[in-house]
Amino acid sequence: MDISGKTAIVTGAASGIGLGIATALAEAGANVVMADIQKDAIEQAAHGLSGTNKRVMPVRVDVTQEQSIIDALAEAERNFGKLHIACNNAGVPMHGTKMVDVPPGDWAFVMGVNIWGIIHGIRHFVPAILKHGEEGHIVNTASVAGFQNRRGTNQGPYSMSKYAALSMSEALEHELEGTNIGVSVLCPGPIATNIARGARNRPDHLGGPQVRENDEAVLAERLATSGLDPKKVGERVVDAIRTKTFYAFVSAVPADVIRARHRRIEEALTSPWVTHY
Repeated sequence: MDISGKTAIVTGAASGIGLGIATALAEAGANVVMADIQKDAIEQAAHGLSGTNKRVMPVRVDVTQEQSIIDALAEAERNFGKLHIACNNAGVPMHGTKMVDVPPGDWAFVMGVNIWGIIHGIRHFVPAILKHGEEGHIVNTASVAGFQNRRGTNQGPYSMSKYAALSMSEALEHELEGTNIGVSVLCPGPIATNIARGARNRPDHLGGPQVRENDEAVLAERLATSGLDPKKVGERVVDAIRTKTFYAFVSAVPADVIRARHRRIEEALTSPWVTHY
């Protein structure tokens, strides 16, 4: 897919992976709508990119709210015309607490951003791309956590949300067969971002801002010491769009753990209780 001259929207674009994606798309010649819940931060990030003569536009969005996605899309189409690329990237962590101890509000938060954010994007960005008939692409951000649960991290809610992102992406690829819209699921390993402090932007309707100092510190240190530069993730996304790559892994991946999980599934399929079709 030729990205130059196309219009893209990226959620969670004020920093980290989202900013890396927005930067790479802009450098590839796309018009980029940079969307994030942090109004000041997204305006500052967009100003930084626009200073390099890139066509970018900031917009505040709360991906947990469907109307907010609708409004962001309308703003994108008003300013740039047709939408071609949608990166449903906004995400928050949920690490360090056993599932039996995670409060309902925390479950609602991680599901609201990591799952409903993608659902809202699919429901509105996909039809917007389909309606003009030109080539397009959807990128949903999952994680290597969407393929396995990392022992000792107590990240069950986070992994659950990323399994959902993976499943929705696989289903969307099936549904878009025969169209000229590609689908990629971005599956990063450790990336040097500030996602560990994602709850600081928790919207009021989901309980308001929250700081989980101990859990955040552990995750933040791991990402800072082992995480890949988010700019490289942006380059991976651009490559995945151009080559229509579905599983877009990037950074360190626990390949042996994922293979072991798949072998366990394959072994279970040999059970006499199972009939194949």
